[in-house]
Amino acid sequence: MDALRTGPRVRAPELIDGDWFNAAAPLTLKGLRGRFVLLDFWASCCGNCLHVLDELRSFEAAYEQVLTVIGVHSPKFPHEAEPSALAAAIERYDIGHPVLNDPGLELWRQYAVRAWPTLVLVDPEGYVVAQAAGEGQVSALAAVVDRLSAEHEARGTLRSADAPRASRNPQPQPGALRFPAKAVVLPAERTGRAEDTLLVADAGHHDVVELAADGETVLRRIGNGARGEPFAEPNGLALLPAGVVPDVDVLVADTANHVLRGIRLADGTVTRSYDLPAALAGARTVTGAIPTVLSPWDVAWWPAIERAVVAAAGVHLLLAVDVRTGATDVLAGTTVEGLRDGRPLDAWLAQPSGLAVDGARLWFVDAESSALRFLDADGELGTVVGEGLFDFGHVDGPAADARLQHPLGVTVLPDGSVAVLDTYNGAVRRYDPVDDNVTTLTDELAEPSGALLLGGELVVVESAAHRLVRPVPAARVVSDPPQRSHRPPAELATGAVTLTVTFTPAPGRVLDERHGPATALSVTASPPELLLDGGGESSELVRQLRLASGTGVLQVVAQAASCDDDPAVDHPACHLARQDWGVPVVVGPGGAASLNLPLLG
Repeated sequence: MDALRTGPRVRAPELIDGDWFNAAAPLTLKGLRGRFVLLDFWASCCGNCLHVLDELRSFEAAYEQVLTVIGVHSPKFPHEAEPSALAAAIERYDIGHPVLNDPGLELWRQYAVRAWPTLVLVDPEGYVVAQAAGEGQVSALAAVVDRLSAEHEARGTLRSADAPRASRNPQPQPGALRFPAKAVVLPAERTGRAEDTLLVADAGHHDVVELAADGETVLRRIGNGARGEPFAEPNGLALLPAGVVPDVDVLVADTANHVLRGIRLADGTVTRSYDLPAALAGARTVTGAIPTVLSPWDVAWWPAIERAVVAAAGVHLLLAVDVRTGATDVLAGTTVEGLRDGRPLDAWLAQPSGLAVDGARLWFVDAESSALRFLDADGELGTVVGEGLFDFGHVDGPAADARLQHPLGVTVLPDGSVAVLDTYNGAVRRYDPVDDNVTTLTDELAEPSGALLLGGELVVVESAAHRLVRPVPAARVVSDPPQRSHRPPAELATGAVTLTVTFTPAPGRVLDERHGPATALSVTASPPELLLDGGGESSELVRQLRLASGTGVLQVVAQAASCDDDPAVDHPACHLARQDWGVPVVVGPGGAASLNLPLLG
């Protein structure tokens, strides 16, 4: 939505006081008058927000003379609201622009934000001129900046100069590991060494590291230590059975490159790449085409189906990859972010981030619904711990009442129980399928994200402490009260509600209707009984809903296709804008009879 052209100009609310990072002093919109300001409302837990951070790197560089980007950190979970946790996230994701921590979501409310991530463009006179949620918005924003730059320059309201530079804080600290994510054991017979060793996905160094069994001594590094090729934030590893694929011993979930890499252990060479977006080209779920920003967060070999399973966190899917041919299929999920069990291809997942195989059962954790879930080879998908997108906590006891907080890893223990790396609680939890109970094995860890068994001993990847540790289990029961996210819900009326997704092609673009409707809209709800009428898929971006009184989440998925409007070009560049909103709602008398969501493209 280009608000300068579609409605009255709205003055942008001033920035609040708070903890600033990557800024020598607190910034204000008044002090930045004469420049464009892009506010990026993000959360460090949000995979889609990380995609936008990548998109913004080139955008910031291209427009640094006239544009300042400010990250407004709007946390979902209590842990990420802590300044130390945010500082670690800024270092982990190599964020160079100023960041303001807004743990109370004050600016979120003032700017009427509905989803992570949301981008708000403020013009040089301090007015909001564009606001849109989701990924893939940067080219549209660039078109708006290009057009308005000329107008403001003509009026004398544009101040062109290099963005003020401040030293980054915190500064990365040297060490063998930097934000390691997952690790696997390399048996001595596979490496030719005298003893078993450990292979670590060292996400912060953008490489893979082989350590001695002590978990500290570096034996070799695979990769060049620079973001790009062959690795960018690798997060997951899987050891393949010998001989399954010639010259491939280990698979690497190369997260920010959205591919799998194959490594030959004999010489540490990357011998194969599995281009997951290309393999899924043309594939569809019930919500439509699959976005290409997959963010594979983990990978595991599942003998029961003779496939590698990929936790595609960025699109809320589990994928099955034939490692011999590269053929890739959707194993579970629809791309809708949520928690729904049942048939795998109808289920809702929420940023699956860790995998563990136990015979015919695949265990996985969904980070955004703080859930421990399973997929059986016979086709059943279920949840043992977890309630929904906004329910979390540190609660032990019966699994139905237990709570986690943004878990990123899972490991099967020798007795058949499951260790969950409960990342934002800083704990290792244990789920016992026999008595259906959850306990805490150990806590006070710095964002544990993976674990393995070495000689019967549990070795934990303590990501934010940049190390592997062997914590001494001291099983106990934690009974903190369960929590819900304090994200402000939309208050809607019982009965008829008009849903409108506002889409206006960016300057210089037109809707792409060459092959049918250019837009699509899908609406579902959790719980399903909240949505009495108006669910399903259609091509119209305006929908009449009928809602029952209660609370829940409206799942809205919208997409719109546009192409550059250049008659002189036979095959113009085309663009697909897509966003998945999980909108928490309270439905009752006196609520609003309309819900408006902006989509920029």
